Amino acid sequence: MGCRGTRVDQNITRIFIADDHPLVRGALRQAVAGAVADADIIECGDLEALSAELEKNSDADLIMLDLTMPGVRGFSGLMYLRAQYPGVPVVVVSANEDRGVIRRCIDFGAAGFIPKTTDIEAMRAAIRAVLAGETWTPSDVDLGAPADKETADTVRRLASLTPQQVRVLMMLSEGLLNKQIAYELSVSEATVKAHVSAILQKLGVESRTQAVIAASKIEAGQWQSPAEA
Repeated sequence: MGCRGTRVDQNITRIFIADDHPLVRGALRQAVAGAVADADIIECGDLEALSAELEKNSDADLIMLDLTMPGVRGFSGLMYLRAQYPGVPVVVVSANEDRGVIRRCIDFGAAGFIPKTTDIEAMRAAIRAVLAGETWTPSDVDLGAPADKETADTVRRLASLTPQQVRVLMMLSEGLLNKQIAYELSVSEATVKAHVSAILQKLGVESRTQAVIAASKIEAGQWQSPAEA
């Protein structure tokens, strides 16, 4: 599934909408169009297409990301984008309104979280706020309270993964072997082994199995430490 854009102009605001449901993308496009005059809106239906378009458009101003579309497993898409494109703000747009999930998205570096039930005027206000450098979440989400020590440590460890290591970790969680991962990423098996070793060290675990458990908990939004698992 590819991406669909409007125009190419270096001087206008370029916003990416990443969601696998055309109706949702249409609604978000309407919200963006009402929030930002003459925005260049690029729609993508999966993470692979989004990544390809971002490589061609390095001057992206905002990414609006669904948590549950092809190529995205839990927080993995957000982790990947924050690692690969640290200068581009990412707003999560999701049907999941769990306040714990919202807080975790912000902990992972999201610039905002917009529930899909948000009315269009509030969405437009959120988009403008994030483009102005602010963080936007529903008003009843408390971002002032510090995360607990275990959560903070988990976020710190995961944030240390490179974009390629995030991809390798998610492929490990899908049960792929080193040679399959090497094929998917067009790298050597030795490179994959090096990535796996680095992942184990950064996550503080001793085996691929423990790394997979850690990955599954990332996807489920659970925060038990890999050592406890």
